[in-house]
Amino acid sequence: MLQHVMRLSHSWDSTVSMIPRGGDTIWGSLDWSPEEGYSCDQKREMKNSTRVTNPARAKSAISLTRSANFGRIVSFGKDVAEAPSDDIDRIDFKGAVKGHRAENRTCRDLWAEYHGMGFEGTKAVADYKTYTAESIVELLHFVAPKMMARSTAHFSHGIADNMDDPKYKHYKYWSNPLETTLPNAPEMEIFSFYGTGLPTERSYVYKLSPTAECHIPFQIDSSANDEETCLKGGAYSVDGDGTVPVLSAGFMCAKAWHGKTKFNPSGIRTYVREYRHSPPTTLLEGRGALSCAHVDIMRNFALIEDVIRIAAGASGEELGGNRVHSNIFKWSEKINLQL
Repeated sequence: MLQHVMRLSHSWDSTVSMIPRGGDTIWGSLDWSPEEGYSCDQKREMKNSTRVTNPARAKSAISLTRSANFGRIVSFGKDVAEAPSDDIDRIDFKGAVKGHRAENRTCRDLWAEYHGMGFEGTKAVADYKTYTAESIVELLHFVAPKMMARSTAHFSHGIADNMDDPKYKHYKYWSNPLETTLPNAPEMEIFSFYGTGLPTERSYVYKLSPTAECHIPFQIDSSANDEETCLKGGAYSVDGDGTVPVLSAGFMCAKAWHGKTKFNPSGIRTYVREYRHSPPTTLLEGRGALSCAHVDIMRNFALIEDVIRIAAGASGEELGGNRVHSNIFKWSEKINLQL
């Protein structure tokens, strides 16, 4: 199965377009992330918020709750994912010399750039221990320089300092909302519709597996679990629609485009409309008319109603303005982005 996936994906350089935009500023660093303090047990979180009324007790309760380091998008080992950053002994992979790997007998027709990394290059990647959104891009340049050279000609993942810089007229920036501006259309409105209430993968615990099939030496450590920090099967989860985290779906309308900003110079009005997931109660419902899972949300009655009302001329205010079930505004405020 893995060989067939590799054969198909070799022609999919465009998957690079799915790399998170904004780097550590948006997605967090080794010690910080917008979602820090998130509890995957939302019922327990709501219960605690109603029962703990004394500020001192509330502070004590928060301090006893461990939180995942979501900014560490990839960590080699659960211990690394949880350790204070000062205690992590990292060796920079960028200066490593790639070696030679034995002939790939199981996947010899599926050669990729990482097959040329050798054991030295593979070890260097693992020795760096943990990666943030920015260092993930650096890692890809190290592992697959030819692919990344092609991709950087078409995509960009940074944040614009000066939107008047002529370089941002190049089409490679157009797919990044943090490096382009909305049109001069002050009468227009933008809506962000997405689902919430489903565990959604945000960061991962990896392990080194040198003898893996097709010489792919890095695998998600499915044995890594920790209910308190939302870690299950090697993946840390946050609120989202099961595929896209809330931060990715709602940040631009919640903050970067909200009001007049350098990304929204004409002040186009933006609205966040979240839909709380409710699974089907019987098999007869199929995927469910109240489901807010990724793609399934297209048949959600509340979403369809909002779309029809907008198409019929209703404004965002007539829809009721923002409708939020998550902490998107709280998390967005934590992001120090110059607007």
